[in-house]
Amino acid sequence: MRAVALSLLTAAAAGLGAPAWADLQTLALAPSNLSFDAPSSALTATLSTQTSLAPGGSANWTGFYLGGQLGFGSVDSDLSGNDEEVIGGFTLGYDYDFGRWVLGGALDYDFADITAGPGTSVEEIFRVKLRAGPKIGNGLLYGAAGWANADTDNAGSDDGWFIGAGYEYLISSQFSVGAEVLYHEFDNFNSTGTDIEATTAQIRATFRF
Repeated sequence: MRAVALSLLTAAAAGLGAPAWADLQTLALAPSNLSFDAPSSALTATLSTQTSLAPGGSANWTGFYLGGQLGFGSVDSDLSGNDEEVIGGFTLGYDYDFGRWVLGGALDYDFADITAGPGTSVEEIFRVKLRAGPKIGNGLLYGAAGWANADTDNAGSDDGWFIGAGYEYLISSQFSVGAEVLYHEFDNFNSTGTDIEATTAQIRATFRF
C-alpha cells in the first residue's frame, strides 16, 4: 500500500514543486515511526500504584480501628464439664507501626450463652488486650494477652486473664480481615471455688481510620 501511495505522490509532484513534494514524503513515512506503547505502560503503572498496597511489609498499620467478630466459644468448669456455643461481639483498638513490628491495644466485648455450671451460663466476656507481632507482607502475625472479665446470668462476674494469637490481613488501607484464638482462665470464680476455662476462636473484620 505504501508503494502505491508513493507512486501516486510522484505522479502529482510535477505540479507541486520540490518543497511540497518533500513535505508529502515526510507525511507518508511518519506513521511507521509512531508508537503508543510508552503512554499505555505508564498509565497502567500509575493505576496499579494507586489501587494496591505495596508488597514487602510496607503497609502502614498505625491508627484506630473498629470491627466485629464471630466464632465459637468453649467453656470448661469443675461443675459442668465442657460446653460449646456461638460467640460474637465488637472490638475497638489502636495500633502503632514501628516499621517491621506492630504494637497495639484493644477493648473487646463478646456476647455468649455457654453453660458454666448447673443452671449457670457465661453471657458476656470483656477484655483489655495488648497485642504485638511482625509484619508479613500486608499481613500481621501477632500474640495477644491481657485482662478479662466474665459475667454470668446468676453467679455474678469475676476477673481473669487470657493469652492467644491471631493473624490479620490488610485488604486495603482501611479494611482488614483476620482470625484469632484466645485461651481464658477464671480461677475460683466469684469465690465459689469453681475454676472456669474458656477458649474462643473467631474470625473478624475491621474498619481502620
